[in-house]
Amino acid sequence: MEQAHSLLLNEDACGRLGEHQRAEFIFEWLRFLKKLLPAADRADVRKNQKQLAEQLTAILTGSPGPSTRWLLAQCLALLYRVGDTFTSSLTVDRCNDIIRSKDDSPSFLPTRLAAVACLGAMYEQLGRLLISSFKETVANLLKALKNAESQGRHEIMLCIEKILKGLGVSAVPCHRDIYKATRACLTDRSMAVRCAAAKCLLELQREAVFMWSTELENVAALCFRAFEGSNYDVRVCVSKLLGALLASALEPKQAIAPRPGSKRSCLEEVMELVSGGFLRGCPGFLRASGDILKGTSSVSRDVRVGITQACVVFISTLGRAWLEANFSPLLSLLMELVSHTRATQSPADAICCRRCVSFILRASVGSLLGEKAQIAAAKEICLAISKQKKAVCEAVSNWMSSTDVGTSQHVLVCALLELGSVLQDLRSSAAPLLHDSSIGMLDTVLSVLLHPSVSARLAAAWCLRCVAVAIPAQVAVLLDRCSERLNALKSCPEAVAGYSAAIAALLGAVQHCPLGIPHAKGKVVMGLAEDLLRSAAQNSRISVQRTQGGWLLLSALTTLGPTVMEHHLPRMLLLWKCAFPQSVKELDSELRRGDSFTWQVTLEGRSGALCAMKNLAVHCRDLLSDDVISRMLPLLPSLIKSYGNQLKNAVTVFQLRVYEILALLPPKSYEGESCVANDLTGGGSLEYDPYAIFEKDLQVPAPLPPVAALTAAAIQLFGVIFPHLAIQQSAASQALTLIFQCVTSGRETLGPEEVQKPGLSLLMGALESSNPLLRCVAAEGLARLAQVLNEPNFTVSLAMMSFDRLKTARDAITRTGHSLVLGALYRYLGGISSPQHLSACVGVLFTLSQDNTSPEVQMWSLHSLSLVVDLAGPLYRSHVEASLTLVLRLLLVTPHTHVEVQQSLGRCLNALITSLGPDLQGSLNNACVCVLRNSCLVGCAVMQDSPDCLVQAQAITCLQQLHMFSPRHVNLATLVPSLCVNLCSLYLSLRRAVVACLRQLAQRETVEVSEHAVALRCCAEISRALSNSHPLSQYRNIVFYVTIKEVGLEGALFSLLDRESDPRLRRDIKDTLIHMMSSAAESELAHWLKLCKDVLSASSDSAAVSLIETNQEEDTDDCAAFQAKREHSGPFNNLRWSTRVFAVECVCRIIVQCENGDPAHFDMVLAQEQRLHESTDFLVLHLANLVRMAFMAATDHSEQLRLAGLQMLLVIIRKFASVPEPEFPGHVILEQYQANVGAALRPAFSADAPPDVTAKACQVCSAWIASGVVSDLRDLRRVHQLLASSLVKVQAGRDVPSSLYNESTFTMETLAVLKAWAEVYIVAVESTKQKESPAGQHLEQQLEQCEEPETAGPAGAGLLKLVQGDLATLSRLWLAALQDYALLTLPPAYANQLPTSGGSFYTAETVKEARQHYFVAWASVLHATALWLNSTEFIMVDEGPANLSRPVTPTSMGQSTTLSSIKSPEDISTERLNLILGISVEFLCSPHSQNQMENIASCLHALQALFDVPWPRSKVGNDQALSVELLSVLHRLIVTRESPEIQLAVLELVRQVVCAAQEHVKEKRHSAEGEKETVPEFGEGRDTGGLVPGKSLVFGALELCLCVLVRKLPQLSPRLAGSPTGQAGMPWSLNDSDCRLVTSALGILSELPSICSPEGSVSVLPTVLYLLLGVLKEVVKGSCAASKEVLLSGALQALRYVLSSPMSRAEKCRAAWVELLRSALSTLLECWDTDKTELVVDEVTLLTALTIFLLFASAEVTTVEPLQSLCISKFQASLESKDPVVSRAYFQLLASVFQGQTAVAGPFIQGLGTQLVAHLQQVEKSRPQSSAELQAVQDGVRTMEALVLAAEETNRPQLVAVLLPLLVSYLLDENTLGSASVASRSLHESALRDLMRLGPQHSSVFKSLMASAPHMKARLEAAIKGNQESVRAKATPPHVPGKTAPSIQLKTNFL
Repeated sequence: MEQAHSLLLNEDACGRLGEHQRAEFIFEWLRFLKKLLPAADRADVRKNQKQLAEQLTAILTGSPGPSTRWLLAQCLALLYRVGDTFTSSLTVDRCNDIIRSKDDSPSFLPTRLAAVACLGAMYEQLGRLLISSFKETVANLLKALKNAESQGRHEIMLCIEKILKGLGVSAVPCHRDIYKATRACLTDRSMAVRCAAAKCLLELQREAVFMWSTELENVAALCFRAFEGSNYDVRVCVSKLLGALLASALEPKQAIAPRPGSKRSCLEEVMELVSGGFLRGCPGFLRASGDILKGTSSVSRDVRVGITQACVVFISTLGRAWLEANFSPLLSLLMELVSHTRATQSPADAICCRRCVSFILRASVGSLLGEKAQIAAAKEICLAISKQKKAVCEAVSNWMSSTDVGTSQHVLVCALLELGSVLQDLRSSAAPLLHDSSIGMLDTVLSVLLHPSVSARLAAAWCLRCVAVAIPAQVAVLLDRCSERLNALKSCPEAVAGYSAAIAALLGAVQHCPLGIPHAKGKVVMGLAEDLLRSAAQNSRISVQRTQGGWLLLSALTTLGPTVMEHHLPRMLLLWKCAFPQSVKELDSELRRGDSFTWQVTLEGRSGALCAMKNLAVHCRDLLSDDVISRMLPLLPSLIKSYGNQLKNAVTVFQLRVYEILALLPPKSYEGESCVANDLTGGGSLEYDPYAIFEKDLQVPAPLPPVAALTAAAIQLFGVIFPHLAIQQSAASQALTLIFQCVTSGRETLGPEEVQKPGLSLLMGALESSNPLLRCVAAEGLARLAQVLNEPNFTVSLAMMSFDRLKTARDAITRTGHSLVLGALYRYLGGISSPQHLSACVGVLFTLSQDNTSPEVQMWSLHSLSLVVDLAGPLYRSHVEASLTLVLRLLLVTPHTHVEVQQSLGRCLNALITSLGPDLQGSLNNACVCVLRNSCLVGCAVMQDSPDCLVQAQAITCLQQLHMFSPRHVNLATLVPSLCVNLCSLYLSLRRAVVACLRQLAQRETVEVSEHAVALRCCAEISRALSNSHPLSQYRNIVFYVTIKEVGLEGALFSLLDRESDPRLRRDIKDTLIHMMSSAAESELAHWLKLCKDVLSASSDSAAVSLIETNQEEDTDDCAAFQAKREHSGPFNNLRWSTRVFAVECVCRIIVQCENGDPAHFDMVLAQEQRLHESTDFLVLHLANLVRMAFMAATDHSEQLRLAGLQMLLVIIRKFASVPEPEFPGHVILEQYQANVGAALRPAFSADAPPDVTAKACQVCSAWIASGVVSDLRDLRRVHQLLASSLVKVQAGRDVPSSLYNESTFTMETLAVLKAWAEVYIVAVESTKQKESPAGQHLEQQLEQCEEPETAGPAGAGLLKLVQGDLATLSRLWLAALQDYALLTLPPAYANQLPTSGGSFYTAETVKEARQHYFVAWASVLHATALWLNSTEFIMVDEGPANLSRPVTPTSMGQSTTLSSIKSPEDISTERLNLILGISVEFLCSPHSQNQMENIASCLHALQALFDVPWPRSKVGNDQALSVELLSVLHRLIVTRESPEIQLAVLELVRQVVCAAQEHVKEKRHSAEGEKETVPEFGEGRDTGGLVPGKSLVFGALELCLCVLVRKLPQLSPRLAGSPTGQAGMPWSLNDSDCRLVTSALGILSELPSICSPEGSVSVLPTVLYLLLGVLKEVVKGSCAASKEVLLSGALQALRYVLSSPMSRAEKCRAAWVELLRSALSTLLECWDTDKTELVVDEVTLLTALTIFLLFASAEVTTVEPLQSLCISKFQASLESKDPVVSRAYFQLLASVFQGQTAVAGPFIQGLGTQLVAHLQQVEKSRPQSSAELQAVQDGVRTMEALVLAAEETNRPQLVAVLLPLLVSYLLDENTLGSASVASRSLHESALRDLMRLGPQHSSVFKSLMASAPHMKARLEAAIKGNQESVRAKATPPHVPGKTAPSIQLKTNFL
């Protein structure tokens, strides 16, 4: 194929190819040439133009295929447009000659068609350059049109369309001729010709004024005839034409010359023309006269559907502005149309007419109008409904004729359904409509409930349901209103039926209202239903209505779910029992009596009862126990007698209900019964089944007529019971479909052979039926039958039978059926057992697919082949090349009129690409893969050029598959523009394919996709896309290209998202935007934020909000500062609330995404610095826009948008709360937006705010207060007041329950408030603790010095002060909420222990709904409660009444308040402690997945707060079983959670538990010391020293600490000691958190011996010492990379704690402790010998540990030999170190040893004293040169002083006599002092100070020494003299000339 990529055709390469490869080669060359010519150099083109034209002409005469000829035509036209045009006329003449040719052979037809196509393309491209031959060409084409076959007529019509497009106004002379010729083609028998003719006339009307002026009626009549017998494509094309003509007639595109008697058409005239065709159909003398004689209408549905589409095009062409201005007259005309008697002569006609008008309204109001215009349209619709009020009143008074009633009902149905749809679209934005008194919408709709027509009443009920869905607060209000009216008008049949339907519809709306309705409403409805059913027999006039209304209410009540129905189920069962005969005898007597009316009422009641059963089975499946099912199944009666047509419908409905309920129940429960159904069909409408009004679907229900619904129900029921039948009982006509339904249920058996054989014979017979749908079902049924039986022989026999039939049969019916069987077998069985069968199957399908005489056979066989390819798997690899060749050849030769064949070819190509899969990535060296890949690309290109939308969609899907498997071979530069062109197509399937492909591309190449999309505006495809498109599509495309130019592809996707209603397509658009955003949001941050802001502000009433100045007065109301001000909405207009909600969600995603990116996104200083050096953008720079968007969303009128805005505000607060403000140190950047936050939150706390909005606002409030952004208490009060008001609302909530929403909403709101207060209190307490810490106090002092007194923020203390006032109330509410939560988390087995009246904040009926709200809030409440108990130390204080609606102390729920039940404060505190412990332990044992890490942390912190108080610690210490259980839970937690914060909190809690046990042991020992002289033997281990696992606290703590230590330091485990300790055997490294964890674990270990008995301490001590020394050894090795000081200090401190333990001195265990400690000391001493390459710093660590042993262990441990000698030797070795750090540590530690016990210090003094003096004497010769060496010498002197003090009094003078000369030797004389180093001078000064200090202390020794050594005396005197002179010099500062006092004194006191 690479040889095809050249300007000229490579004829040599082409000639060497076969016929099929040559066609592919030419097509690929033409594709390349089409791309090359516009970009090529004109000189090169002109140079090769002659040869190129010859080559193209040769292809023209070579019988090219359809796709090739269209490409050829485009290339030929491009050649003359780019190159010279002189020879173009010769080519035109050549084409005309070919068209004139008399050769009518089939082989010449492709050449003639190619010539026609070339003419069209050349005239389209060259236009007026070919004007000279225009008339001749048109005449030639019109002449050829008369004798052309269908393909020729189709191509000629397309050619003339292009000629008109290219010539424009210059083609006027031939307009009439073209018009006359095209009229006939518009009613051609070929649908493709009709489509082409419609396109031609559509182009003609652009310049042919007569078409939409004088000929308008004729053209309209012609279009009406074209609609007759049309298919979808024809209706689309003709409706484009008719709609454009009508729009041009109403608003001409160009001025019309005035003619006598002519006038401009008005809307009424245009609509009259439309209504004429709609009502009377195609005009004609014979047809009209026949209709008059027969008195019937013969208007087909095709005509009415086509006219409906034309009306939509007409309105869309005129545009949004016209529709807004003319909606009222348009609505009136449409209502007149639907009310005409000719449109509603039969029920089917009436339903069809109503659907057509509703479609027009929905397509215009729903698609074109924005929210504000939709509100205005809704008002007009309300006025239209109001006009029928008089008719309704007359109907109630029986003054209206039946004709007038029928006239009004259809108007009302259309108006009410559209009003409901508008309300559902607007949702909460529709609130102004309800409050507009000028229209009285609710009153208007409610008045229709009394209309005599059932259709109108049901439409009004549905409209009320839409009101409830849009504004959930209206559900309860409307239910009350309808219930009152129903009670008041029980005697009116219309009122009973209407208000019953309204209540049922409102109950159905509750499924879409998350906030629900009060539980009491269900009781009211149940009472109404029972009353209606009981009173049904009282008045025969309204018996039917009351019966139907009662069961309708009961059926709708089941939609509220099992929570409601479980309370009413017994009464329901009783009503069902009364509705059916209870015995066979009663049934027989019933059948022998009763008239038709009695039977009608009876059947109506039983049908309703069965419907209620069905809905209970659907909505309350959990309630269907075996007992309930048995009571639901009465004797199923069968009617024997016939009562005429009066009962026909009632009987049918009854049978329908029977079948529906039986299909939902277990078949075994009704085994042995028989059911018979008849088969009829009909249209669908709500009045056919009023029970559909409460279904969950948001679309208007359209149930089938009872007879048709009965057939469908029978089919479903038979599919359920078929496997359970013992004998075949069904009729042959039904069994076929029923078997298919049966086998789809996936059962493993079809019952006995008596059932299988008849079913198989029926399937085989239907496989050759003339009905194509029946053939499909038969093929599917056979394949499913083979799948279920799973017998290889049966499967092979089916395949061989089909092979034989296909070989012998020649008719299309047989061939299509059996070819599909082969594919279906593969589909359900995954392939036939052997490759031979596969080859045979593929061969047969290949042959059938090439049967060009029967496109139907081709289509079926290709579809079957695609199934085989899909399921054959690797077996098909050998057939791929041949299949691709076949598919590509058929694609090139199949006419575009055979769309079904092309679609099947597309499915085959897609399956082949999937089969090849990753093999398509093969390298260029693999020729076979390259050929396959190129074939796939060529096939996709052929399908992309198809005019059919489904074929184009398949092409896009194939390219998407290719991109997935071989992305580098798919050219995005051509793919993306083609996708963008089709993005606004009118065809949903094509839009789906486009967006799905974009979604995949955006995951990989987001940047490239965006670039190619933006470059689309430069493509030549735009003009063609705009000119060839539907007027509505043209309008959309223009908007799309403008949008894509301004804001890129992502902006266009936002626009598309706003228009689309298909859920799948909307989901794909959102995914595409999310992928694009995740890939490019950080690099194009400003673009994405601006885009989201434009989307958010793009509503008709959107307002710009000015940010508040930070210096505004503080008492200014927040809301008053935010005045709405109109601003330009950007590239978007009138976007819907759902789109804006998604924009807000996108902004939140961007913020979260930036959090994982550059830290500068949340650091203003860093962002500003990087912005100066790099062209990057950061989120913090857009904070003002973020706050602005959050405010706009949070204050919108849409509740969904308000929720999204509050969530965005919450995200902003959490992410930016700690970002400092660089211009104002000590402040954060969010502080300037506190007024914005307050104003955004205030509306959420209004009285009419929904509970979910208030709950979200409470969350934002707590986050804002807890963030610490606002430091001023006065500013903080603004938001605090909102929370305080919500707390007041909570306290009054139970006394005044909400009458609008479910009781669970009170739970949600209450818990949200309590959680918010809890979070604020937690932060207040924690910040107060931080301030009380030394570091916090120092920081506070610094801040107070920087700030003025009046602005200094109180932070934690002030915040705590704010909460303190409400703490009494809050604490009780928190405790009540915790008790509720504890009860709700009980296992189901304890459900009977729940209080019957409910909890403090939930009712018994809403337990299930309330439980999820408690799961969200409990953790914060638990933490806050624990902190409060910590602050009160469990001391009961009478804080006064808390204004609660009921007592909610945790000790009073479910109990009486008598004196006998009053508990002591100790009992109450114990219950509170147990409550918190129980909740915490229960959760920590099995943490829930939602927010588990935060909740775990809250639990741990709550327990820590409790155990900080002595009383709870004593309780836990006294209960060892509780302590052990808690430790086991914590052990499991630390194993399963890797978070360092969680693990540190766990260890801290373990420490507290150990401390509690420690205190308990001390208390017991202290109490026993008075009785015994020795240390009492109390503690774990007792006399034996044994620690029992599972019962021992010490063992549990030891196990937990060991787990932590071994996980962080595996070297401690003997089993892991020899294994690699890290990656690639590298040493194990500890980070900061690991070091803290190990330190905490060591601290716990060191405390364990103290809670043991003496024997128990001996048992645990070896493990403790082993772990302590093991960690110390690892620290010596340098295992910790960070926080070494923390770990070292902790390890040494733990060692010291163990060595100084009282147990080491206990009499019973002293000897054992000494032996163990000696062993530990020996182990420590061995550390010096393990590795000679250790660093010096490690020697310091070991020396420190050794010193701790010497100082804190008993003398018996260290004075024994050889340990004592080894210790001294280690110190001696350290003294010889050259490292000043080691020397300094040596001297410091030796001084400590000298000051220790005499028994220990004596040998060290004797062994090290002489070396110490000798070392200090060497200093005089080598004086220190650095500060480290100086400090080492000074520490040596201090050690010598310690030696002096340690000596006895008699020996001290001799030692002083040694020390003083050393100090004198450190003094320098005057000559060397000036030139000495800094360290040496410092030593001189230090020695002089020491001499001045020690001389007076030891005066006698000093005097004798000075007297005996004159040189020393002189040296000392010189040093003292020099020191005095330096002191005097420093006391007199030098005079600096030129420095004088300032002449101007600054005033510093302004008072």
